[in-house]
Formats: sequence, structure tokens, C-alpha cells
Amino acid sequence: MATRVWLPALLLAFLLASSPFTQVARAQSDSDSEEDAATAEVVEGADLGIVGDDTQVSSDGPLSPAPGVETVCVFPKNAGKIVPAGEETELLVGLQNEGESTLNVVAVHSTLHLPYDHRMYGQNLTVQKFFNASVPVSVQATFPYTFVVSKFLQPGAYDLVGYIVYEIDQHPYQNVFYNGTIEVVEAGGLLSVESVFLITLGIALLGLFGLWAYGQVQQLSKKTKKAPKVELGTGTTDANIDEWLEGTSFAQRSKSKKKQT
Repeated sequence: MATRVWLPALLLAFLLASSPFTQVARAQSDSDSEEDAATAEVVEGADLGIVGDDTQVSSDGPLSPAPGVETVCVFPKNAGKIVPAGEETELLVGLQNEGESTLNVVAVHSTLHLPYDHRMYGQNLTVQKFFNASVPVSVQATFPYTFVVSKFLQPGAYDLVGYIVYEIDQHPYQNVFYNGTIEVVEAGGLLSVESVFLITLGIALLGLFGLWAYGQVQQLSKKTKKAPKVELGTGTTDANIDEWLEGTSFAQRSKSKKKQT
């Protein structure tokens, strides 16, 4: 009898340990039956609403996180956090409720900032609302969040700040699930306009350098061909030799040879 009691408990503990962010948030419409509500474990596609980028999450002031609530963020199959402008980017928000009461997730939203100054907004991104998404105590849940960066945004590095808003006993709270850098790139190609421009400029500079080097070589070859020949004079040299040999037997022989001729 004791074995039957401990076996399910050990199995449950193993499943919880092997899945740090098991998708167990109850999110379903009011028309779902109570049985479906008790067994629903996945938040994706169930009673979530996507509203415009300019929609603000209602609150009277800055919200703080609730004690015992922890969050984490994962970019599925996107370790480099590459975000194509104008296309949907999905991330997963993991939430663990270690507080004292069940919490209800209200919405997930994010903002884009310039990396050197968070006071300068690049864009307010999509606000994604959830309905009836409750997370009981000691339960972990995963919420999908999809956002779109404006296609007119200049490619480069930006800071993304993501928030998840929830209620406990009708009091709103908020956690920052991500505060880091993403890389915005142009959609539809591996090369951006700036990359193409830089490559073209580099090729043009190499071409100009090649023409300049070719011209220098041509000028050097022309100068080498036009160099005048140096003629060595022999008259002065012969006179000096005769003066040096005068009075020697070689000079007398030369004179006798000239007389004979």
C-alpha cells in the first residue's frame, strides 16, 4: 500500500524537476467546460488577444513584482536573438509562482530602446492580453509572446525590455522578464543596405588603387626607356696615357712604328 502511494509522488517529482517551465497555465474561454479547465495545460492559442502597438496596459503607476514570482525568457531556435524587421518574432515567457496565492496573468508587452539611452524609445511593441490565465501556487507556466518590429526601423542593435503583468487578489503586479540586446536586421535577405554599400565602396576603392598602381608602373617604364646613353670620351684618356708612358721603351716603340708607317 505504501508503495502505491509513493510511486505516483516520485513520478510527479521527477516530471516537475525535468521540466523547469512546464506549460500548465490554465487559459481557456468561458464556454469551455469545467473538465477542460482542469486539464488544460497549454496557453498557446487559447483565449489570448493581440492589440495594437500603441495600446497601454492600464495601471495607476509603476508596478512592482510580487514576492515569490520569478520569470525567465527564451528565444526558441534563435540563440543570436536576431529579429527581422517587419516580421513576427516569437519568444516564450516562463513564470513560476512560489507565492501564497494564485495569480492571473493579464498581459505581456515590451518596448524597444536605443542601447545607449533607455529614455529614448525606439518603439512600443505589441501588447498581448490573456484571459483566464491562472497560475496556482507552486506551479510553473509558459506564455508565448509574439511581437513585430517596424519594417522602417534602421537595422542595428537595440535593447528590448519585456514585461508580464498579472494580478493577485485583484492587485496588479509586473515582472521584467527580459532586459537585453537584440539584433534587428532587414527581412528578406542576408545582406542589409549598409552591407551592400560598404562592399561596393570597398570594391571601388580597390579598383582606384589598382588604376593608380598601374599608372605608376607605366611612368617608371617610360622613364627607363627614355634614359640617354652615356658616351665615354677616349681622346683625353689617350693623351694622359701617352704623357705617362713618355720616356719609356713602350713610347719609343710606338714612335718607331709610326715612322715606319
